[in-house]
Amino acid sequence: MASGFFMLLDDIASLMDDVATMGKIAGKKTAGILGDDLAVNAEKASGFMSSRELPVLWAITKGSLLNKLIILPIAFLLSTFVPSVITIILIIGGLYLAYEGAEKVYEFLVPHSHETKLQKNNALTEEQLMAMEKEKVKSAILTDFILSIEIVIIALGPVAEEPLKIQIPVVSLIALLATVGVYGIVALIVRMDEFGTTLINLNEEENTFSDKVGIFLVRALPKVIKSLSVIGTIALMMVAGGIFVHNLPFMHHLEESIHIPGILFEFLAGLIIGAVVLLIVMIGKKIWKAIKK
Repeated sequence: MASGFFMLLDDIASLMDDVATMGKIAGKKTAGILGDDLAVNAEKASGFMSSRELPVLWAITKGSLLNKLIILPIAFLLSTFVPSVITIILIIGGLYLAYEGAEKVYEFLVPHSHETKLQKNNALTEEQLMAMEKEKVKSAILTDFILSIEIVIIALGPVAEEPLKIQIPVVSLIALLATVGVYGIVALIVRMDEFGTTLINLNEEENTFSDKVGIFLVRALPKVIKSLSVIGTIALMMVAGGIFVHNLPFMHHLEESIHIPGILFEFLAGLIIGAVVLLIVMIGKKIWKAIKK
């Protein structure tokens, strides 16, 4: 009886060792996409009233955790029984990310009524502001869903040949760390000004070290927030381009024949394909409006 118990402990220790080893490999594979995920979600989680920043971020975080709970079991089943479907799902997600990035570029280059409307937030009622907030949260959760698929699939790569008892803990751990790590950092970013103000009010003395750090954080936040939109858009393009290059053979061959840096090629691929999808969507909307009339 005792020997059986110790054999069980030995099996558990061996399993945990395998999980830790494969987890390190999967973590390295997903490091790049996590950086893009951080930039995209930080941009998505910014732009709210100060009092609503943390509640909104918590709502997005809960949505992200729900996304992982939906994606993980489906990913394990597809990886086991229909692995080819995963590529199709990834490409569809890439098309959406490329479209969203191209739409942001279009709105920046060609300002239109939608942008003007957003600039008049002060004139909106509380109900309208809450409705806009809900829409932004939905958009953030949808984007997180697609990025989560990419993270899970990339984490699955190194353990694809391993049994499910290794796949499940390794990929689940990576997915959980992605959510906690990314949104934890995002929370720190959006609350920089509050932390800076706390440092400034830490004591009554003038020009102390805490005052200098606090003033720096308060002044830096607007610049960080403005840069997040640009960084997030670039990240969207790169993630989408990476999906196309790694999952479409002709794109991979094209990358090799052009001889430009892989990062630049992925960005251009995301931008060009996103522009095409945006054009198709805009034409489709015009046709739909004409039909409705």
